[in-house]
Amino acid sequence: MAGRRFLDPDVTALDTTAPPLAPTDPRRLIAVVGIAILLAELVFLAGAYFQGFFIADKSGHGIANDFVNVWAAGRLVLDGHAAQTYDWTIHRQMQEAAVGHAFSGAYRWHYPPPFLFAAALAAMLPYVPAGLAWLTATGALYAAAIRGIVGDRAGWLFALGFPGALWNVTAGQNGFLTTALIGGALGLLQRQPVLAGCCLGLLTYKPQFGVLFPLVLIASGRWRAFFAAAATAVAMAALSWLAFGSAPWLAMAQSLSTANQLVLADGGMGWGKLQSLFGLVRALGGGETLAWLAQGGLAVAIAAALVWLWRSDVPFCLKAAGLAVGTVLVTPYVFAYDLVVLAVAVAFLLRIALGHGFKQLEGYALAASGALLLSYIVATTQVGFIASLIVAVLIGWRVRDAARAGMTPAGNSRPNSARPPSRSADTPVEPR
Repeated sequence: MAGRRFLDPDVTALDTTAPPLAPTDPRRLIAVVGIAILLAELVFLAGAYFQGFFIADKSGHGIANDFVNVWAAGRLVLDGHAAQTYDWTIHRQMQEAAVGHAFSGAYRWHYPPPFLFAAALAAMLPYVPAGLAWLTATGALYAAAIRGIVGDRAGWLFALGFPGALWNVTAGQNGFLTTALIGGALGLLQRQPVLAGCCLGLLTYKPQFGVLFPLVLIASGRWRAFFAAAATAVAMAALSWLAFGSAPWLAMAQSLSTANQLVLADGGMGWGKLQSLFGLVRALGGGETLAWLAQGGLAVAIAAALVWLWRSDVPFCLKAAGLAVGTVLVTPYVFAYDLVVLAVAVAFLLRIALGHGFKQLEGYALAASGALLLSYIVATTQVGFIASLIVAVLIGWRVRDAARAGMTPAGNSRPNSARPPSRSADTPVEPR
């Protein structure tokens, strides 16, 4: 079956009478751009390594980045002091022991206790090998999830070359894991809803990215996924309580108010780093109340749009893409390394493009979004928020065309005779 692509019925059901498609071969474009960006990122990382800014400094000591937070927490767990991960003084001492020297910057632990299992697993290795293993393991999960969504081998190159991935690598953060769980949940939701729900239950380690999922699962009546997610979340909480006791939970509750004050009230991380509407308002000089009103209004609008979208007959690829970009836009607490999640939304758009080609200007808009993500290296401002808005607009464009093709909210759909012929998920679609 070389040269064939296998797309789901939702892709083949998209309107083929929409505005003209760009002539560029999507598969070749994805591969070429993915390789080009990946090579550029590798050159950048190699340069950073030889200059002592990545993995290890010139003296051979590990670089203190966000991963030192994870490793230090895991080491405290392995030493039998799980609750002390939320004690800034003790946690800081363990961080400095990890890299072998004092350093500037603060890397506090505010994650729920279930994430301590992952931290402890990472801390079984020395700091530098642990950091490399962390990025390799979570990166492999991320790339597999994105490739599965794209439905083509070009998905590997897209995942590895996605611009947002660079900032997760340099920070040593968990953006790959978050994206793997969101991408895995959406990629599995139609075929294996229970497994998709398990992914969502694990996503509770970073709850700000899961707030929209219960809403759309309930709105669309996907109860198997909903209850599987709830059961997984409860099971993980129970396991952490059995393993570490109640002390970490009490300590986390106290740490959340500190995190909120530091990041969202005082701007201790820098307003330009928050890739949200909240951060943009604060960066422009707006007060906290105005920022919350703006972010809250955007969140309500996104939630309402997604309820409509998931109750409609719009193809699932568009529903999933809309939810993925919505998870990034709805929270005020999002950083550059979190924007790897945008790869999920773009991957669903690419899946559609592989079957029907890019719409006019769609490829250029996606390129502009990627360029904005890369520009964060010189523009520490809300370039990621703008990139997310571009992706959201592209999804809305596709949704509009699907609606114009005659797809209406569930319960009021057009007669079956007006529907395009369905096609099995295993039916090959020849390249254009």
